[in-house]
Amino acid sequence: MLIIDAHLDLAMNAMEWNRDLRQPLDEIRKRESGMNDKPDRGKGVVSFDELRKGNIGLVVATQIARYVAPNNPLPGWNSPEQAWAQTQAQLAWYRAMEEEGELMQVKDIRSLEIHLAYWENEKENEKKTIGYILSLEGADSLITIGYVERAYEYGLRAIGPAHYGPGRYANGTNAMGQMNEQGLRLLNEMERLNIILDVTHLCDDAFWQAIDHFHGHLWASHNNCRAFVNHNRQFSDDQIKILIERDAVIGAALDAWMLVPNWVRGQSMPIEMNCDLEKVIDNIDHICQLAGNADHVAIGSDLDGAFGKEQSPYDLETIADLQNVQLLLKKRGYSTADIGKIMHGNWLRFLRKAWK
Repeated sequence: MLIIDAHLDLAMNAMEWNRDLRQPLDEIRKRESGMNDKPDRGKGVVSFDELRKGNIGLVVATQIARYVAPNNPLPGWNSPEQAWAQTQAQLAWYRAMEEEGELMQVKDIRSLEIHLAYWENEKENEKKTIGYILSLEGADSLITIGYVERAYEYGLRAIGPAHYGPGRYANGTNAMGQMNEQGLRLLNEMERLNIILDVTHLCDDAFWQAIDHFHGHLWASHNNCRAFVNHNRQFSDDQIKILIERDAVIGAALDAWMLVPNWVRGQSMPIEMNCDLEKVIDNIDHICQLAGNADHVAIGSDLDGAFGKEQSPYDLETIADLQNVQLLLKKRGYSTADIGKIMHGNWLRFLRKAWK
Protein backbone atom coordinates (compact mmCIF):
# COMPACT_ATOMS: atom_id res chain seq x y z
CA MET A 1 0.00 0.00 0.00
CA LEU A 2 1.22 3.50 -0.84
CA ILE A 3 2.41 5.45 2.22
CA ILE A 4 2.61 9.21 2.56
CA ASP A 5 4.89 10.33 5.39
CA ALA A 6 4.20 13.94 6.39
CA HIS A 7 7.40 14.64 8.27
CA LEU A 8 11.00 13.86 7.37
CA ASP A 9 14.06 16.07 7.92
CA LEU A 10 15.87 14.87 4.80
CA ALA A 11 17.91 18.00 4.11
CA MET A 12 18.94 18.42 7.75
CA ASN A 13 20.31 14.89 7.65
CA ALA A 14 22.16 15.62 4.42
CA MET A 15 23.60 18.98 5.41
CA GLU A 16 24.17 18.76 9.19
CA TRP A 17 24.55 15.00 9.68
CA ASN A 18 26.46 14.77 6.36
CA ARG A 19 24.52 11.72 5.21
CA ASP A 20 24.38 10.79 1.54
CA LEU A 21 20.83 9.43 1.46
CA ARG A 22 21.42 7.92 -1.98
CA GLN A 23 23.62 5.27 -0.38
CA PRO A 24 22.27 2.00 1.05
CA LEU A 25 21.40 2.37 4.72
CA ASP A 26 24.00 -0.20 5.75
CA GLU A 27 26.67 1.95 4.08
CA ILE A 28 25.43 5.10 5.82
CA ARG A 29 25.55 3.32 9.17
CA LYS A 30 28.97 1.83 8.45
CA ARG A 31 30.44 5.20 7.55
CA GLU A 32 29.26 6.59 10.89
CA SER A 33 30.72 3.73 12.92
CA GLY A 34 32.70 5.10 15.86
CA MET A 35 31.28 8.62 15.57
CA ASN A 36 29.62 10.10 18.64
CA ASP A 37 28.88 13.73 17.76
CA LYS A 38 25.18 12.88 17.28
CA PRO A 39 23.11 10.47 19.40
CA ASP A 40 21.98 8.46 16.38
CA ARG A 41 25.31 7.91 14.65
CA GLY A 42 25.33 4.49 13.01
CA LYS A 43 21.67 4.00 13.90
CA GLY A 44 19.79 5.91 11.18
CA VAL A 45 16.68 4.34 9.69
CA VAL A 46 16.07 6.52 6.60
CA SER A 47 17.54 6.46 3.11
CA PHE A 48 16.07 6.81 -0.36
CA ASP A 49 16.36 3.05 -0.89
CA GLU A 50 14.40 2.34 2.30
CA LEU A 51 11.68 4.82 1.32
CA ARG A 52 11.28 2.98 -1.97
CA LYS A 53 11.29 -0.43 -0.28
CA GLY A 54 8.49 0.78 1.99
CA ASN A 55 6.47 2.15 -0.96
CA ILE A 56 6.71 5.60 0.63
CA GLY A 57 6.25 7.54 -2.55
CA LEU A 58 5.48 11.00 -1.18
CA VAL A 59 6.85 12.79 1.86
CA VAL A 60 6.64 16.20 3.46
CA ALA A 61 10.28 17.22 3.77
CA THR A 62 11.57 20.07 5.86
CA GLN A 63 13.80 23.04 5.91
CA ILE A 64 14.83 23.73 9.51
CA ALA A 65 17.16 26.29 11.11
CA ARG A 66 16.49 27.77 14.54
CA TYR A 67 17.59 31.23 15.64
CA VAL A 68 18.84 31.26 19.22
CA ALA A 69 18.96 34.48 21.21
CA PRO A 70 21.80 35.04 23.72
CA ASN A 71 21.44 32.74 26.73
CA ASN A 72 19.23 30.31 24.79
CA PRO A 73 20.90 26.91 25.42
CA LEU A 74 19.26 25.20 22.43
CA PRO A 75 21.35 24.50 19.32
CA GLY A 76 20.84 26.94 16.50
CA TRP A 77 22.10 29.99 14.64
CA ASN A 78 23.08 33.32 16.15
CA SER A 79 21.20 35.45 13.64
CA PRO A 80 18.10 35.07 11.46
CA GLU A 81 20.31 35.74 8.44
CA GLN A 82 22.49 32.74 9.25
CA ALA A 83 19.37 30.62 9.77
CA TRP A 84 18.00 31.73 6.40
CA ALA A 85 21.30 30.84 4.72
CA GLN A 86 21.14 27.36 6.24
CA THR A 87 17.64 26.81 4.84
CA GLN A 88 18.91 27.89 1.44
CA ALA A 89 21.71 25.34 1.62
CA GLN A 90 19.05 22.74 2.39
CA LEU A 91 17.01 23.95 -0.58
CA ALA A 92 20.09 23.64 -2.80
CA TRP A 93 20.43 20.00 -1.69
CA TYR A 94 16.79 19.29 -2.59
CA ARG A 95 17.38 20.83 -6.01
CA ALA A 96 20.52 18.72 -6.48
CA MET A 97 18.55 15.57 -5.62
CA GLU A 98 15.91 16.59 -8.18
CA GLU A 99 18.62 16.87 -10.82
CA GLU A 100 19.86 13.41 -9.84
CA GLY A 101 16.35 11.98 -10.31
CA GLU A 102 16.01 11.04 -6.63
CA LEU A 103 13.32 13.57 -5.73
CA MET A 104 10.50 15.48 -7.42
CA GLN A 105 8.92 18.56 -5.86
CA VAL A 106 5.14 18.44 -5.47
CA LYS A 107 3.60 21.88 -4.96
CA ASP A 108 0.15 21.97 -6.57
CA ILE A 109 -2.68 19.76 -7.78
CA ARG A 110 -1.13 19.19 -11.18
CA SER A 111 2.24 17.99 -9.84
CA LEU A 112 0.47 15.93 -7.16
CA GLU A 113 -1.67 14.02 -9.65
CA ILE A 114 1.24 13.58 -12.07
CA HIS A 115 3.39 12.13 -9.30
CA LEU A 116 0.66 9.81 -8.04
CA ALA A 117 0.07 8.44 -11.53
CA TYR A 118 3.82 7.98 -11.97
CA TRP A 119 4.28 6.24 -8.62
CA GLU A 120 1.37 3.89 -9.22
CA ASN A 121 2.68 2.61 -12.54
CA GLU A 122 4.25 -0.82 -12.78
CA LYS A 123 7.83 0.34 -12.86
CA GLU A 124 9.99 -1.18 -10.12
CA ASN A 125 10.09 1.01 -7.01
CA GLU A 126 13.88 0.89 -6.87
CA LYS A 127 13.98 3.14 -9.93
CA LYS A 128 11.27 5.58 -8.91
CA THR A 129 11.64 9.23 -8.00
CA ILE A 130 10.27 10.14 -4.56
CA GLY A 131 7.89 13.08 -4.34
CA TYR A 132 8.40 15.74 -1.69
CA ILE A 133 6.34 18.66 -0.42
CA LEU A 134 8.49 21.40 1.11
CA SER A 135 7.72 22.51 4.68
CA LEU A 136 9.47 24.90 7.05
CA GLU A 137 9.78 23.62 10.62
CA GLY A 138 10.06 26.75 12.75
CA ALA A 139 9.79 30.17 11.10
CA ASP A 140 12.84 31.77 12.75
CA SER A 141 14.78 31.77 9.47
CA LEU A 142 12.25 34.08 7.76
CA ILE A 143 14.20 37.30 8.21
CA THR A 144 11.11 39.44 7.60
CA ILE A 145 7.51 38.71 6.61
CA GLY A 146 8.54 39.55 3.05
CA TYR A 147 10.55 36.34 2.93
CA VAL A 148 7.37 34.25 3.13
CA GLU A 149 6.40 35.05 -0.46
CA ARG A 150 9.99 34.51 -1.59
CA ALA A 151 9.85 31.04 -0.03
CA TYR A 152 6.44 30.36 -1.55
CA GLU A 153 7.89 31.10 -4.98
CA TYR A 154 10.51 28.36 -4.59
CA GLY A 155 7.84 25.89 -3.50
CA LEU A 156 7.35 26.18 0.25
CA ARG A 157 3.83 24.94 0.98
CA ALA A 158 3.63 24.53 4.78
CA ILE A 159 5.05 26.42 7.76
CA GLY A 160 5.23 25.51 11.43
CA PRO A 161 5.75 28.88 13.15
CA ALA A 162 7.65 27.38 16.10
CA HIS A 163 9.91 24.46 16.95
CA TYR A 164 11.46 23.99 20.42
CA GLY A 165 11.67 26.86 22.88
CA PRO A 166 10.97 30.55 22.31
CA GLY A 167 10.88 31.64 18.68
CA ARG A 168 10.91 34.88 16.73
CA TYR A 169 7.28 34.43 15.66
CA ALA A 170 5.84 31.97 18.15
CA ASN A 171 6.79 29.88 21.17
CA GLY A 172 7.14 26.16 20.76
CA THR A 173 7.64 22.97 22.74
CA ASN A 174 8.65 23.58 26.39
CA ALA A 175 7.88 27.31 26.11
CA MET A 176 4.73 29.29 26.76
CA GLY A 177 3.05 32.54 25.76
CA GLN A 178 1.04 33.82 22.84
CA MET A 179 2.31 34.84 19.42
CA ASN A 180 3.73 38.31 19.05
CA GLU A 181 2.59 40.86 16.44
CA GLN A 182 5.03 39.46 13.91
CA GLY A 183 3.61 35.99 14.47
CA LEU A 184 0.09 37.18 13.73
CA ARG A 185 1.36 38.93 10.59
CA LEU A 186 3.00 35.65 9.58
CA LEU A 187 -0.34 33.85 9.88
CA ASN A 188 -2.02 36.53 7.78
CA GLU A 189 0.59 36.22 5.05
CA MET A 190 0.36 32.43 5.08
CA GLU A 191 -3.39 32.65 4.71
CA ARG A 192 -3.03 35.11 1.81
CA LEU A 193 -0.65 32.76 -0.02
CA ASN A 194 -2.60 29.58 0.89
CA ILE A 195 0.33 28.15 2.83
CA ILE A 196 -0.66 25.32 5.17
CA LEU A 197 -0.28 26.06 8.88
CA ASP A 198 1.48 23.22 10.69
CA VAL A 199 0.40 23.49 14.32
CA THR A 200 2.94 20.86 15.43
CA HIS A 201 5.26 22.21 18.16
CA LEU A 202 3.14 25.28 18.96
CA CYS A 203 2.90 25.76 22.71
CA ASP A 204 -0.64 25.61 24.08
CA ASP A 205 -1.03 29.40 24.24
CA ALA A 206 0.10 29.87 20.64
CA PHE A 207 -1.92 26.88 19.45
CA TRP A 208 -5.24 28.29 20.63
CA GLN A 209 -4.37 31.77 19.41
CA ALA A 210 -3.51 30.39 15.98
CA ILE A 211 -6.75 28.40 15.84
CA ASP A 212 -8.69 31.61 16.44
CA HIS A 213 -6.63 33.80 14.12
CA PHE A 214 -5.86 31.58 11.13
CA HIS A 215 -8.69 30.69 8.75
CA GLY A 216 -6.77 28.73 6.12
CA HIS A 217 -5.88 25.05 5.92
CA LEU A 218 -4.03 23.54 8.86
CA TRP A 219 -2.54 20.20 9.77
CA ALA A 220 -0.35 18.63 12.43
CA SER A 221 2.39 16.89 10.50
CA HIS A 222 3.83 14.88 13.42
CA ASN A 223 2.03 14.84 16.74
CA ASN A 224 0.82 12.29 19.27
CA CYS A 225 -1.68 12.26 22.13
CA ARG A 226 -1.23 13.74 25.60
CA ALA A 227 -3.53 10.98 26.86
CA PHE A 228 -0.55 8.59 26.64
CA VAL A 229 2.43 10.88 27.30
CA ASN A 230 1.49 13.86 29.45
CA HIS A 231 3.81 16.47 27.96
CA ASN A 232 3.19 19.74 26.15
CA ARG A 233 4.72 18.27 22.97
CA GLN A 234 1.60 16.12 22.57
CA PHE A 235 -1.98 17.25 21.95
CA SER A 236 -4.71 17.21 24.57
CA ASP A 237 -8.07 15.71 23.62
CA ASP A 238 -9.51 19.24 23.36
CA GLN A 239 -6.78 20.20 20.87
CA ILE A 240 -7.41 17.06 18.85
CA LYS A 241 -11.14 17.73 18.81
CA ILE A 242 -10.73 21.29 17.48
CA LEU A 243 -8.39 19.99 14.76
CA ILE A 244 -11.05 17.46 13.79
CA GLU A 245 -13.61 20.28 13.63
CA ARG A 246 -11.26 22.20 11.33
CA ASP A 247 -10.95 19.13 9.05
CA ALA A 248 -7.26 18.83 9.83
CA VAL A 249 -5.16 15.66 9.66
CA ILE A 250 -2.71 14.63 12.39
CA GLY A 251 0.38 12.61 11.51
CA ALA A 252 1.33 10.00 14.11
CA ALA A 253 5.01 10.28 15.06
CA LEU A 254 7.38 7.42 15.92
CA ASP A 255 9.77 9.16 18.32
CA ALA A 256 9.90 6.81 21.32
CA TRP A 257 9.72 9.50 23.99
CA MET A 258 6.40 10.59 22.46
CA LEU A 259 5.05 7.03 22.60
CA VAL A 260 5.83 5.83 26.12
CA PRO A 261 5.84 7.82 29.38
CA ASN A 262 8.93 8.33 31.55
CA TRP A 263 11.39 8.08 28.67
CA VAL A 264 14.86 9.41 29.58
CA ARG A 265 16.82 10.56 26.53
CA GLY A 266 20.15 8.85 26.17
CA GLN A 267 19.31 6.27 28.84
CA SER A 268 16.01 4.56 28.02
CA MET A 269 16.03 1.77 25.45
CA PRO A 270 13.00 0.90 23.29
CA ILE A 271 12.80 -2.78 24.18
CA GLU A 272 13.20 -2.11 27.92
CA MET A 273 10.41 0.50 27.75
CA ASN A 274 8.20 -1.84 25.69
CA CYS A 275 8.09 0.77 22.93
CA ASP A 276 6.82 -0.97 19.81
CA LEU A 277 4.65 -0.14 16.81
CA GLU A 278 1.55 -1.04 18.81
CA LYS A 279 2.09 2.21 20.73
CA VAL A 280 1.77 4.10 17.44
CA ILE A 281 -1.49 2.26 16.77
CA ASP A 282 -2.72 3.31 20.23
CA ASN A 283 -2.27 6.96 19.25
CA ILE A 284 -3.89 6.47 15.86
CA ASP A 285 -6.83 4.66 17.41
CA HIS A 286 -7.28 7.31 20.11
CA ILE A 287 -7.66 10.02 17.45
CA CYS A 288 -10.08 7.83 15.48
CA GLN A 289 -12.19 7.25 18.60
CA LEU A 290 -12.35 10.99 19.29
CA ALA A 291 -13.34 11.66 15.68
CA GLY A 292 -15.75 8.75 15.35
CA ASN A 293 -14.05 7.88 12.06
CA ALA A 294 -10.64 7.34 10.47
CA ASP A 295 -10.57 10.61 8.53
CA HIS A 296 -8.20 12.72 10.63
CA VAL A 297 -5.07 10.70 11.35
CA ALA A 298 -2.20 9.50 9.16
CA ILE A 299 1.58 9.05 9.29
CA GLY A 300 4.14 11.75 10.11
CA SER A 301 6.98 9.56 11.26
CA ASP A 302 9.80 12.04 12.08
CA LEU A 303 12.05 8.97 11.87
CA ASP A 304 15.11 11.02 10.93
CA GLY A 305 14.47 13.85 13.40
CA ALA A 306 17.83 13.64 15.23
CA PHE A 307 17.23 10.09 16.42
CA GLY A 308 17.48 6.59 14.99
CA LYS A 309 17.00 3.01 16.17
CA GLU A 310 17.97 3.99 19.72
CA GLN A 311 14.78 6.04 19.98
CA SER A 312 12.40 4.24 17.59
CA PRO A 313 9.97 1.37 18.20
CA TYR A 314 12.07 -1.74 18.74
CA ASP A 315 10.21 -3.68 16.03
CA LEU A 316 11.22 -1.16 13.36
CA GLU A 317 14.58 -1.70 11.65
CA THR A 318 14.16 0.89 8.89
CA ILE A 319 11.49 3.30 7.70
CA ALA A 320 10.36 0.60 5.24
CA ASP A 321 8.78 -1.15 8.22
CA LEU A 322 6.03 1.48 8.25
CA GLN A 323 4.29 -1.03 6.01
CA ASN A 324 3.65 -3.07 9.16
CA VAL A 325 1.32 -0.34 10.45
CA GLN A 326 -1.40 -1.53 8.10
CA LEU A 327 -1.12 -5.10 9.42
CA LEU A 328 -1.46 -3.89 13.00
CA LEU A 329 -4.46 -1.73 12.10
CA LYS A 330 -6.09 -4.76 10.49
CA LYS A 331 -5.54 -6.72 13.72
CA ARG A 332 -7.35 -3.91 15.57
CA GLY A 333 -10.35 -4.38 13.28
CA TYR A 334 -9.81 -1.51 10.86
CA SER A 335 -11.27 -2.01 7.39
CA THR A 336 -9.16 -1.92 4.24
CA ALA A 337 -10.78 1.39 3.29
CA ASP A 338 -9.94 3.00 6.63
CA ILE A 339 -6.40 1.63 6.56
CA GLY A 340 -5.97 3.20 3.14
CA LYS A 341 -7.09 6.55 4.56
CA ILE A 342 -4.51 6.35 7.34
CA MET A 343 -1.65 5.21 5.13
CA HIS A 344 -2.17 7.83 2.41
CA GLY A 345 -5.79 8.74 1.68
CA ASN A 346 -6.27 11.36 4.37
CA TRP A 347 -3.22 13.34 3.30
CA LEU A 348 -4.38 13.16 -0.32
CA ARG A 349 -7.87 14.34 0.55
CA PHE A 350 -6.42 17.19 2.56
CA LEU A 351 -4.04 18.31 -0.21
CA ARG A 352 -6.67 18.12 -2.93
CA LYS A 353 -8.96 20.30 -0.85
CA ALA A 354 -6.23 22.77 0.12
CA TRP A 355 -4.86 23.11 -3.40
CA LYS A 356 -8.04 22.91 -5.47
